[in-house]
Amino acid sequence: MTVEEALKTAIEYETELRDIYFEAAQAEDDGKGRQFFQALGKDEQGHLDYLKNRLEQWQKTGKLSAEKLQTVVPSQDKLKRHAAEVKSLVEKDSRGLKSQMLSKALKMETRTSEFYQKMVDEMPADAQQMFARFLEIENNHIRTIEFELDYIGKTGYWFDIKEFDME
Repeated sequence: MTVEEALKTAIEYETELRDIYFEAAQAEDDGKGRQFFQALGKDEQGHLDYLKNRLEQWQKTGKLSAEKLQTVVPSQDKLKRHAAEVKSLVEKDSRGLKSQMLSKALKMETRTSEFYQKMVDEMPADAQQMFARFLEIENNHIRTIEFELDYIGKTGYWFDIKEFDME
């Protein structure tokens, strides 16, 4: 896969993710849940804007610069350090909508992360650096979604830690 093809494919993945989150935000009747999905959708829109800019740069110059890519989702280390203060942003799920949308998003985030991992493994150095940042961000999205699914599903786990054990 060429760098240009990789950028175009990444744009397709990010577009699908953005649309999933914005669709979920529109369907959500809980304010906190809507904010959660909107924040992730805006994050994906930022990724799209960044990738489109990199594609344009690549097409004009044949080079990539890896300017810092921002994200609204804190790193997992930061979330874990402040875990006692974290409350779920999607507390109610009476219709099962949040679980359904989060599961759909988790599948797409996982596919996207797998793509970015492949790009990190296969692309030239300048593209590797850019895709490595995307991989880091998408992996944080995965962990955030898993946290929310654990919370609303009352699985007994929180950040992969069993909260309660009868033994």
